[in-house]
Amino acid sequence: MIASSPPSRPAAGGTPAASRRRAWVTIVLFILPAFVLFVLLVLAPIALAMYSSFFKWNGFGRFPTNFIGLDNFIRLLEDEIFLGDLWRGLLLIIFSVLIQLPLSLGIALLLNQRMRGRAVYRLIFFMPYVLSEVITAVLFTMILSPERGLANDLLAFIGLEELESTFLSEPSTVMYSLFIVMTWKYFGFHMILYLAGRQSIPAELIEAAQIDGATPWRAFWHVTLPLLGPTIRITIFLSVIGTIQLFDLVYVLTGGGPVHASETMGVTMYEFGFKRFQVGYASAISVVMFLLSLVFAIGYQRFVMRRDTEGAITNMRAKR
Repeated sequence: MIASSPPSRPAAGGTPAASRRRAWVTIVLFILPAFVLFVLLVLAPIALAMYSSFFKWNGFGRFPTNFIGLDNFIRLLEDEIFLGDLWRGLLLIIFSVLIQLPLSLGIALLLNQRMRGRAVYRLIFFMPYVLSEVITAVLFTMILSPERGLANDLLAFIGLEELESTFLSEPSTVMYSLFIVMTWKYFGFHMILYLAGRQSIPAELIEAAQIDGATPWRAFWHVTLPLLGPTIRITIFLSVIGTIQLFDLVYVLTGGGPVHASETMGVTMYEFGFKRFQVGYASAISVVMFLLSLVFAIGYQRFVMRRDTEGAITNMRAKR
């Protein structure tokens, strides 16, 4: 008679179903705090702003009650200040893409070369980005002061008194002054991204191009620049989104003046919401800012960064 084998015992960890349940419980416990904070600090304010944008509300009371439909958004289309904000934002975006980012790329390529004190130069160029926007604005308020500002003193010292200006007090110069401050503040961040992207390019590719007779310019144009494409595209994305949401640097530096000449959508939203107590109208401005950022982000990732995201997803699947 053949003895029957004893029934198999479940593993020490329990059945597979129990293991999956424990894994899901662990996942939920880790995700839940972040999810609650995301709902309270991101989704709820967005929903409240969208809701209040359809009301005429001064911000007092629990909830708005004077429903006016799309009047706030119609008012935006007729508001010269807001339309000016759109134009000034577009101007800053163009300046950033055509001047700030190429400058950051050029400095990154220079600092990628072997030179004495290279790490110190990298640190010096990156330091402005570490400063807060408020500190940067206060610093340049003193530098660009028309009376005892360092900029005018320096121009007078080198004999260029005719170039002295009230940089932040003239509508004709305030936007250029603002862009100079923005470039000083943010070019170090983009420089670090470009430097990281350049160092990820294998040196063998550059050497092969040089062996084939390519000049340094041709090696850069046909090898380095195409391989830096993903980094360039992400810096453009960050630059545009950051410019759409620009607020604190402008508010402390110029307050949007003179006569709204440097005002951005963020500054206009603050002025109407917290100074004029037209919270419904300010909420409409915030909704437009959100929609502009959302539409640009989706469109840019869909049509410009599609190859980059597809490559990342393919690499993740290959590693699995």
